[in-house]
Amino acid sequence: MPIPADWPTTEAEALAEQERLRPLVLPAGADGLDGSGDDRLIAGVDVAYDDARDLVVAAAVVLDRATLAVVEEATATGRIAFPYIPGLLAFRELPAVLDALAALTHRPGTVVCDGYGLAHPRRLGLASHLGVLTGLRTLGVAKTPFTFDHRDPGPARGDSTPLTDPATGEEVGRALRTRPGVKPVFVSVGHRIGLAEAVETTLALTPRYRLPETTRHADSLCRRALAAASRTPDVN
Repeated sequence: MPIPADWPTTEAEALAEQERLRPLVLPAGADGLDGSGDDRLIAGVDVAYDDARDLVVAAAVVLDRATLAVVEEATATGRIAFPYIPGLLAFRELPAVLDALAALTHRPGTVVCDGYGLAHPRRLGLASHLGVLTGLRTLGVAKTPFTFDHRDPGPARGDSTPLTDPATGEEVGRALRTRPGVKPVFVSVGHRIGLAEAVETTLALTPRYRLPETTRHADSLCRRALAAASRTPDVN
């Protein structure tokens, strides 16, 4: 998996690319656009690293929306594309994620990212960035609120409160209780989806656990693939 030749290599280049792409995000449902996939299918993507060996593995797992059964899975392994800089993690992860999605034979209607969408300082987290590049409907479901504020939701499954930017007061997502009495997840719009639909989708993907089934499957797959790649003398 080669890193794209035109991929940003400096913080300044990455910030400029985020500013260029940010106006292209569609923070509401938009059916019928080029890039639409099969709405019966939903995918999760996740990434694992071996920094000591400069390795990154991305996993894409496609589920049947109705049953949450795994339909297909794919991985991509390569070199880390960008240094670790908070707010610019998409530039570390996206080359591998794009390759994993490209390896699928099914094109899902929606992709769930283990991270952020509009809940990002420049409103272009991984989910939004991925959506703009692929045209797919995307959302982010994160484990932490990053730099944003929220009140604790009520204790029942489905309770939620706004996730807000402390600098502007803007709502950038929702703190969502997916399991009774368990700490919430943080849902944000990625691309071509509204916040209410993103919340509903997250609840549909969490019938038994705090995290979406898409994320759980992708996390497990990328960790297994990284362990296998780490035992290989040279991945390239």
